Amino acid sequence: MNSNALFAKTPPLKLFFIASIPGAVSMLASALYQTLDGVFVGQFLGATAFAALNLAMPFVIINFSLADLIGVGSAVPISICLGRKDEQEANNIFTCACLMIVGAGIVIGGILFAAAPLLIRLMGAEGEFADFAVQYLRVYAICSPITTIIFAVDNFLRICGFIRGSMLLNIFMSVISAILEFLFLGVFRWGIWAAALATCSGMLICVLIAFIPFFRGKAQLRFCRPRFSRRMIRQIIACGSPNFLNNIAGRITSILMNAILVRLGGESAVSVYGVLMFADGVVQPLLYGMCDSLQPAVGYNWGAQKYSRVRAIEKCCFVASAVVSLLAVAVIALFPEQITNLFVADADAEFLRISVWALQLFSLTYITRWFSFATQSYMLAVEKPLPASLISVGTALVFPVLLIAVLWPLGLTGIWLNFAGTALLAAILSLIILRKARSELNKPDVETPAAEQN
Repeated sequence: MNSNALFAKTPPLKLFFIASIPGAVSMLASALYQTLDGVFVGQFLGATAFAALNLAMPFVIINFSLADLIGVGSAVPISICLGRKDEQEANNIFTCACLMIVGAGIVIGGILFAAAPLLIRLMGAEGEFADFAVQYLRVYAICSPITTIIFAVDNFLRICGFIRGSMLLNIFMSVISAILEFLFLGVFRWGIWAAALATCSGMLICVLIAFIPFFRGKAQLRFCRPRFSRRMIRQIIACGSPNFLNNIAGRITSILMNAILVRLGGESAVSVYGVLMFADGVVQPLLYGMCDSLQPAVGYNWGAQKYSRVRAIEKCCFVASAVVSLLAVAVIALFPEQITNLFVADADAEFLRISVWALQLFSLTYITRWFSFATQSYMLAVEKPLPASLISVGTALVFPVLLIAVLWPLGLTGIWLNFAGTALLAAILSLIILRKARSELNKPDVETPAAEQN
């Protein structure tokens, strides 16, 4: 379907189902490679390798965060330019963004490769535990220039109306990565480095497929001679900052948590934390996919000054996010033992006891997490990066670090309660932001001259 017709004329509820359901499935499939990574490493290589993967993962995500900054940051102004019928500027932002992502991948990948041993040592890891983490991280660092762009091209495909194609591509990426990882670990019996290689290979294949419509001129966005400007770069950085800060701040928090857990409970505590993160890696992409997939439609209508459509679309987003989150509470609270066994096959009784208790406390997070998630996405889609950044940094860094200090007397239980406490504080902050922005968000539609003539 033509993106202009899809975003401007489709009824909001129908548009929600057309865009958000494939978007949620797409993001879940895209994130599933991390979950499968954990399953295969835990089942084939054992507990030490699983703990090493979780120790290295924050740095892997930091590697992707700059690409996410540029990809998300360019998607918002591209959508608004298309809403204003300024296709030339939309194409320029698209072209410049792609070049910026590849350049950033080369720089960040090189830094991570060189610094990997030092970073892992600073986390408190030693011996085989540290060696596994360095191997895993360095493969991602080498592949960084190619693989980081996969997250941005997903946004570009959805902007051009290839919503179903984006979903199928992400599903294919998870499937091909899983097949390669099973071959590398289960059949060839290679080490933890092969787990990272399998995922990076799947990403490379999908990057080549994803850019076919753009190179063949079949997409609404087209490559052009790039014209960089300070204004454009500032706009991309401003719009991408909430997601970037969330990624960076969240990884800083994860690094801090891992360092504390290594000292409080060793490899076992890090592994339990990894189980929580992999559970979150299923729920969060569903929320992110639903909200993020609506941003092109919201941005398009905001640019076209059809504010009532913006509000109607966002209402669907808030309701659906609440439903998904409450279902997550039930599943995680009712099946903690099964979730643990999925990642740690040889878990003993003590490990199982700690993990079940941690998951039950962690499930409380989603009672309120949906509200801040939907609010942050809303603010970003209507070009309000500052309040979105406040929610992002508060959720990913400020609140968790504050609660580490407050809940420190509770030991490991305080770490597991940290997530629910953070979600509650983020929801309160989001409510305050929405109330303060109420007058601007509730402004009436502005009719265009063409509409007035009709």
